[in-house]
Amino acid sequence: MRLNKFISETGVCSRREADRWIEAGRVTCNGAVAQLGTQVADSDEVCIDGKPVGARKQHIYLALNKPVGVTCTSESHVERNIIDLIGHQERIFPVGRLDKDSEGLILLTNNGDIVNEILRAENNHEKEYIVTVERPVTDLSLEIMASGVRIMGEMTQPCRVERVNRQSFRIVLTQGLNRQIRRMCSALGYQVRRLQRVRIMHIHLGAMGAGKWRNLTPQELAGLLPRAAGPD
Repeated sequence: MRLNKFISETGVCSRREADRWIEAGRVTCNGAVAQLGTQVADSDEVCIDGKPVGARKQHIYLALNKPVGVTCTSESHVERNIIDLIGHQERIFPVGRLDKDSEGLILLTNNGDIVNEILRAENNHEKEYIVTVERPVTDLSLEIMASGVRIMGEMTQPCRVERVNRQSFRIVLTQGLNRQIRRMCSALGYQVRRLQRVRIMHIHLGAMGAGKWRNLTPQELAGLLPRAAGPD
């Protein structure tokens, strides 16, 4: 197995971060300074800054219904951070983010590779939201959102939009600009009252209560893991 993957599977960091540590000369294998591309076996002793890395951890994949007011960060000094909310015994981190004022589905894992792959813009994976605004939304506004809205000096990509009721709509994005939905609504004169993510790719929020989390099912993992596949 390649050294960077071996390190990432201990849960210490992602493959990319491991590569940076190897390039900086911080990693040794059986006492010798390691090189990029070094192959290792389970019996080899791998150290970072002279300290042995732990055994490869079993990968964890969670789905959480993030409540409003929780911040998507693994930094422990941030009040009401997402890691403290879950209280998992393993070191996990969120895949992407939801704004503090938004709620709904977010994935967490200890597999750094899956984070990198899912977040690549070229993967164009779908994210579905239910949005409620402060006044009735017009059919014209929904059509404009679907075709593209100018925010932050650029046009948003075309997306799927459909009405839920007079003041709510469903929107499916394959783009992840900063506060995109809120900015799109603001550009059309609406204020968002509630923003809930209900789906990421093939993984649905379902009836899970706010603040609750679950392990991904084997079927969900089967569609997720190929995105992080790579050579050993």
